[in-house]
Amino acid sequence: MINNWFLPVNTKALKNYNKLKSHQFGKKIILHKETYLDLSECNIALIGIGQINSNAIREVLYNTSFPFKHLNIVDLGNARKEEPTFLIPILKELMNSNILPVILGASNEYCLSQYHAYKHKKLMINAVLLDEKIDYNNPRNKTQTFLNKIIDSRNSHLFNLSMLGHQAHFTSPDASKIFEKNNFETIRLGKLRSKIETSEPIIRDADMMSININAIRSSECPGVKSPTPSGLFTEEACQIARYAGMSEKLTSVGFYGYHSDLDQNQQSAHVIAQLLWYFIDGFYSRKNDYPKSMDGLVEYVVDTKKTEYSLTFWKSEKTGRWWMQVPLKTKKKLLRHQLIPCSYQDYQMACREELPVRLINAFRRFS
Repeated sequence: MINNWFLPVNTKALKNYNKLKSHQFGKKIILHKETYLDLSECNIALIGIGQINSNAIREVLYNTSFPFKHLNIVDLGNARKEEPTFLIPILKELMNSNILPVILGASNEYCLSQYHAYKHKKLMINAVLLDEKIDYNNPRNKTQTFLNKIIDSRNSHLFNLSMLGHQAHFTSPDASKIFEKNNFETIRLGKLRSKIETSEPIIRDADMMSININAIRSSECPGVKSPTPSGLFTEEACQIARYAGMSEKLTSVGFYGYHSDLDQNQQSAHVIAQLLWYFIDGFYSRKNDYPKSMDGLVEYVVDTKKTEYSLTFWKSEKTGRWWMQVPLKTKKKLLRHQLIPCSYQDYQMACREELPVRLINAFRRFS
């Protein structure tokens, strides 16, 4: 079945593959090479969309170190077809096998493939996008973007959509209105850069994440179609990628926007390889403290005059991370969203009779 979906990794097309040392990434992972592939013990699967772009990233990634003991990663090669719909059953199969797919693609349209891969689970999902702009058009516009297809769908199974790193001068009034109407979360570039840690609770609540390298400034990442001078530094984007890896709820991630023909001295390939490496580092650091039960959690109850109910916060004894419980009755299909990741600062604000905006928006999504 793997051969029906993927073109094997052609190591001959990778310049330095034969010179790799035993401790390096390319020698530590499993490669799809036309032989039988046992995925039963795999944790993460790399999927390339487009051989030229994907191999440019592999060239760099394979040369990095691999300190992740007992973590099994497979590079499945490149999808035989580049149509976004071709990817959907592949992602379904991997996620059903508890394997986290990592997609390398040039277009944001593959984010739509991620989204549709969750439909069969019949769950309302949370998605997080890191991008320079909110790529949404007025529904009356003939040009419908991937976000239009997600947000405006009659059969939408989207519970929350969070946008990180977008820039105000790229944000249309229609995009702002639809996010406000649906109580979706946003952190603009300036705020994100001033406190990168504010993104962690949002990412911790995500089922899927899309990382578009357009969000990184062109001086560091030139290999994109529409480079801009402002954006994240690579180190900041790597921290966000690590947060994504640490999120135990997250089951798929895509790295999009790379065009090797526009790259300079593999600079952008290096950026994506670093993002991928730090995502894996985060995955390797998962602490299994996501609240499947209340064991290992400390309860903090805050009585406020502004609400008719008490607010209950939970703190993990293992990691010190915080959650807040939604104090509202909700439908069974939304029960998995009743614990909202938050920060110690959110708890402190509640103690001061101030409820953070993102928690207010969360309450509204349940109403």
